[in-house]
Amino acid sequence: MMKKEEFLKTYNMEEEDFKAAGIQWEELEKIYENYVSIEKKLREIGKDFVDDYLYDIERAGIHSYRYRTKDPGHLLEKIIRKRRERPDRFGSLNHENYYKFMTDLIGIRVFFLYREDWIFFHRYITSVFENDPSQYVVHRLEDFDEDESHYYIAERPKVYRRNGDSRIYDDSLIEIRSDGIYRSLHYIIKYKGYYVEIQGRTLFEEGWSEIDHDIVYPYFKDNEMLKDFSTLLNRLSGMADEMSSYFRRMKAETILVEQAKEELELLEKRYREEEEND
Repeated sequence: MMKKEEFLKTYNMEEEDFKAAGIQWEELEKIYENYVSIEKKLREIGKDFVDDYLYDIERAGIHSYRYRTKDPGHLLEKIIRKRRERPDRFGSLNHENYYKFMTDLIGIRVFFLYREDWIFFHRYITSVFENDPSQYVVHRLEDFDEDESHYYIAERPKVYRRNGDSRIYDDSLIEIRSDGIYRSLHYIIKYKGYYVEIQGRTLFEEGWSEIDHDIVYPYFKDNEMLKDFSTLLNRLSGMADEMSSYFRRMKAETILVEQAKEELELLEKRYREEEEND
């Protein structure tokens, strides 16, 4: 594990930000060591999830997928950030219970060709896992289910959408207006003793998101120039999504027109045959 000074520099963090989190560096070192020791197990759990539920992509209603475990350095950065932003919720987090607070240690991305196709995956995932609101986690420690054999949806599914996006989602999701550019479906699944976070988005949205995460989020989110370029790229990806959906509608309408022409030609042929027989 890197030294504290190197860590703060790498993650563009000031000493005041670290102090505001109210956690000792020694405690973060313990979290790091524990996480590294279980990361292989988490990768295996992620692979099991994919094999059990997503390998058949047509059944799952998706185009493709990928999965990962959280980078150890990013985990520490997120813990510091969350404790600083939400001390009421994350103040009791430590090396013995951090996995009960962090719902994205195992992360899975599922991708759609078209934005409207979210509904097929939503119906699938809410049919293969329990989706009982009485089981949704409110308090990370008190509500944590120790039963590793109990698989279920642990939070109400939600969607982040851009202002101005067409309304394609229904009331089964918590609909959140994002900071203006972020789009994604989110599901938190309790699986084999840990949380698995599933994010669903289109291929175009994923392209923008990966570039934004690599360049802007979260370490340069205050850089106005980078934010402006990211917003522009996001608008282009949104336009590409709209064009893709329109492209598919044009195909469907073209097929209907061709079918109508074939039916008309068949009727005309039958009419001519009847005329000749008369």
